[in-house]
Amino acid sequence: MKIARFRVGDGPVRLGRVDGETVTDISEAAGTTSTRVLLPCLTELSAALTAAEGPGHALHDVTLLAPVDHPQKYLGIGMNYAAHAEEARQAGIPIPENQLWFNKQTSCVVGPYDDVVKPTISEELDYEVELAVVIGTECKHVSRADARSVIAGYMVANDVSVRDWLAKRSPTFTLGKSFDTHGPLGPWLTTDDEIDDPHGLRMTLTVNGEVRQDGRTDDMIYDIYDQIAYLTQVMTLMPGDVLATGTPSGIGAPTGNFLKAGDVVRAEIGPLGAIENRIVEDGHHVP
Repeated sequence: MKIARFRVGDGPVRLGRVDGETVTDISEAAGTTSTRVLLPCLTELSAALTAAEGPGHALHDVTLLAPVDHPQKYLGIGMNYAAHAEEARQAGIPIPENQLWFNKQTSCVVGPYDDVVKPTISEELDYEVELAVVIGTECKHVSRADARSVIAGYMVANDVSVRDWLAKRSPTFTLGKSFDTHGPLGPWLTTDDEIDDPHGLRMTLTVNGEVRQDGRTDDMIYDIYDQIAYLTQVMTLMPGDVLATGTPSGIGAPTGNFLKAGDVVRAEIGPLGAIENRIVEDGHHVP
């Protein structure tokens, strides 16, 4: 199932099931318009949500919102694709010996087609297509063997990064990863049962139609199940938590080919769909 959060015009937020080019309102069957509230009940409500016959809307007539509302945590792993780690090494960044995790503050999250703001205080705005994993159940000390059982589904993410703040302005990744609008997610949540193997997906990113990244999720150094097992040694993961699982090679940093106002960035992952965001100057973004 593909689950979206959407709005028709200036109306209230609704939950929808995406079928082709149509989104069917399933808010009544779900008993909520919050994906985060729905996730712990998703398995038991699956049949009802699949059969729900609420109002239908053409996708082009609705505004799609970030699929998960107010995630408690948005965590990302750095240099987790072999080819990307090598390009980073050639740029003078050492390859970490263990999983390298950072926070993206959840205030950065925006919808799949919202504008992304280029800060006036940076000239090094970068892109990173990533497979985003959404946790479906509260969990701690999850074994690798059981890790898939705690996954609700997947989204496309662009881990927008302000490189000069990552390298020069802050000793941790948090600030450079957390600027407002730098967490577009979507276009919807594709539930885990629809994906045979999350490590067999093609992911691409284009800027103004030019391919910048083209990789596959099987190039991960630490796969999704390793990531969940590692993180849950430290913290309890909660329904709706988002894990950005790494980016393939082709980011702008090694070449200095950064984003500028007017660019259109499209990130796509196989059966999960695509998100597309226009880069705007700070002050030209309308929330």
